[in-house]
Amino acid sequence: MTASDLLAGDFATLPDLIRVHASERPDAIAAADPARRLSWSELDAMMDRIAARLQQDGFAKGDRTAIAGLNSVEQMAIILGTLRAGGVAGLITNSATGEQMAAMIADTSARHLFLDSAAAASLEGQAVTASDRIAMDGSDVGTPLDAWLSRAGAKPAPVDIQPEDGFNIIYSSGTTGTPKGIVHSHAMRWQHIVRGAPAYGPNAVTILSTPLYSNTTMASFMPTVGSGGQVVLMKKFDARGFLELAERERATNCMLVPVQYRRIMALEDFDSFDLSSFIMKYCTSAPFAASLKADVLKRWPGGLVEIYGMTEGGAAFILEAHQFPDKLHTVGRPAPGHIAKVIDEEGNELPQGSVGEVVGSSPAMMTGYNNRPDATKAMHWYDSDGRLFYRHGDIGRIDEDGFLTLMDRAKDMIISGGFNIFPSDLEGILLADDRVVEAAVVGMPSEEWGETPVAFVVLKDEADAESVRTDCNAKVGKTQRLSAITVVDELPRSPIGKVLKRELRDRYAVSPAA
Repeated sequence: MTASDLLAGDFATLPDLIRVHASERPDAIAAADPARRLSWSELDAMMDRIAARLQQDGFAKGDRTAIAGLNSVEQMAIILGTLRAGGVAGLITNSATGEQMAAMIADTSARHLFLDSAAAASLEGQAVTASDRIAMDGSDVGTPLDAWLSRAGAKPAPVDIQPEDGFNIIYSSGTTGTPKGIVHSHAMRWQHIVRGAPAYGPNAVTILSTPLYSNTTMASFMPTVGSGGQVVLMKKFDARGFLELAERERATNCMLVPVQYRRIMALEDFDSFDLSSFIMKYCTSAPFAASLKADVLKRWPGGLVEIYGMTEGGAAFILEAHQFPDKLHTVGRPAPGHIAKVIDEEGNELPQGSVGEVVGSSPAMMTGYNNRPDATKAMHWYDSDGRLFYRHGDIGRIDEDGFLTLMDRAKDMIISGGFNIFPSDLEGILLADDRVVEAAVVGMPSEEWGETPVAFVVLKDEADAESVRTDCNAKVGKTQRLSAITVVDELPRSPIGKVLKRELRDRYAVSPAA
């Protein structure tokens, strides 16, 4: 069976698609990073050796691995080898603190921890539950990957993978002590492949500049690999490095978050780079300003697509900005087969054009939060026909053409540089400081990050605000750090005691902290 036959069918696994690509185009490049390139046949063989060794270690269908490190072809192969063994890839957020990473590893229940020296440095001093450490970069932080692999030519025992079986666990945020793992099935990832494959294909060259532990990256990784294209992995993003790489590799596709687009477009010599190979660019994960979309459309060849949705699933909205230049203020319309509605605070469905919380239903929805049934249930909303929708937690309005305009976030979540930050996490740390009487954290606009967290605190006499901020930032991952702290006499509250965060945002916008 050919790759085209598999992609035209009802369901196929990514490992099976890779096996076919390796048969049809063995010498074509499948993946590249700054140190190494793998052909399809080499990738397929490496996946076999990983899967075979996992099985030799007693790894069974449904077991999990934990994977933490910077983007590399080895990390990619380990994710895929886990799948071929019938397992679930636990993708650890390596930008989190060591404590948070250790909690995520424990949440996966993995025996095998694949890591590199950067992840090992973050985990230093932490109690890590995984008993077997394998160094993806060949360093001394674990058994070197080449030494751990099964022998060359080894083949794993075949595993019957069903659509409902687990594919990966992605952690939505580095929440202190209680990471929330989102479990995706092979069926959900299959939807990502077939939905995106027409825009990629075997001639695609896709630059992945965001981490493989992010669903943002997976939204582009899945259709590229599934359709036989080449992925080019950046270990760490920088604007000029991205443009140089895109020009050298003749990139056709990329997925970037808004702050990356902003940094790239701000380069004085942007127009000197040859980007004529681009066919389509994508953006997701954070608010994307209409003016920035317009600039990208004007100066960067190829189309531009914005994707709005959740790692958990629900409805995905697609804005083909190059086709709808008058809708740049929106995030687009629901993807084919996706249904979106808006509801009021009591959960009642509202008519089109009303402002309310967005809920969505689609074939691409998570299995649930790992070990968190109550959190999973809290996501659910059912329409009058009993159909399951997921609460997006965002406030918006769907216009007469079906395009969604986002108004605010019902849950006050902050998105900074494409990463989710939950104010309650930061507030909990602040309130644990005996110098702090009250605390509230809000997201404020940031030219660099899209949004940035700012704290408002009521302090005890003579307490130093900047010292409080420094101590708080030492306890969180770098993406969660407070950019400013403002001392107030009291927090504004509603008659029922709810902190009025909108008032705090407005106050800070008029008179920002020094």
